[in-house]
Amino acid sequence: MTLSNIGPGKVVKMVSVEGGLNLRSRLAAMGLIPGVEIEVLRSSSTGPFIVVVKGTRLVLGRGMAHKIMVS
Repeated sequence: MTLSNIGPGKVVKMVSVEGGLNLRSRLAAMGLIPGVEIEVLRSSSTGPFIVVVKGTRLVLGRGMAHKIMVS
């Protein structure tokens, strides 16, 4: 399941990234690595995703969220 399918208030665990090296590196620099817990704060049909990772709020574009696999 992708992060873009998760509703607000849910906590999931990141499994992998279905993207290239640049995207994986960019997400890793933000703390988004496999095994980390992600809490979704905002997930509307338009606009960016707002998530909490290790106590830090991050804003992700919908395209990025669609490439992050979670369980």
